[in-house]
Amino acid sequence: MCVGIIDDHRAMLLGTTAIVNGHPGMHVVAMGKTVAELVAFRQRMDVILLGLTLSDGSTPAQNIAALSWTGARVLAYAADEQIGLIREAARAGAVGMIKKSDEAPQLVATLRAAARGQLVAGADWVRGGRGDASGARINLSTRESEVLALYAAGETAERVAQALFVSRETVLDHIRRIRVKYAAVGRPALTKVDLFRRAVEDGFVQQDS
Repeated sequence: MCVGIIDDHRAMLLGTTAIVNGHPGMHVVAMGKTVAELVAFRQRMDVILLGLTLSDGSTPAQNIAALSWTGARVLAYAADEQIGLIREAARAGAVGMIKKSDEAPQLVATLRAAARGQLVAGADWVRGGRGDASGARINLSTRESEVLALYAAGETAERVAQALFVSRETVLDHIRRIRVKYAAVGRPALTKVDLFRRAVEDGFVQQDS
C-alpha cells in the first residue's frame, strides 16, 4: 500500500512515516506540508492522510478537491478539537478520519481499511459530520446522484456501470463515497435497503420504484 501524508508539523510527518513504514506492505511514498509539496513527488498513492489545518491557509474542501485527480482515498488526519473541519472534510469526500491521538495499531488498521475501500466512519466521524444538522440532506455530485438513483432502485453495480459508461469499480467507489456522506450526517446506509430508504427520503428514488 502506498501512502501519502500532508501535515505542516514536521515531527508529526516523521513520526507517522516511521509508524507506517514499520509495517509490512505499507510505505510512505510522498509527504509534504501542502498539497503542492505532496503531488510534486509524482507518486501513485492508495491513501492520503490529510492534516486539516495547514500553514498555507487552505481548507479541507479545497485540498480534497485538489487531490481528487490522484484517485487516492483521503483520510482526515484530525486533532480532537477540529469538529468543524472534520465536518467540512466529510462533506468534501474524505472517506473517514484518523485522530492524531490514535495509537499506532489503530492508525495502521484504519489505513488498511481505507485502502480496501471500506467505510471508515466511527462515532467521532459521525458526530463531526453531523454537527447541528442531524437528518440533513447530503450534498451529492451529479454523478453520485445518478449512481444512487439507479443502484438504490435495484440495479446492480454492473448494470449501473453500463448505463453510465463507466467501470464497475468507479460505480462501487461512488457508492462508498455516498455511504460515507450519509454516515457523516448521522444517517448511515450500510446496506442496499438502507440506501433505498435514504434515496426515497431525499427524492432520488420514488417510493414505488
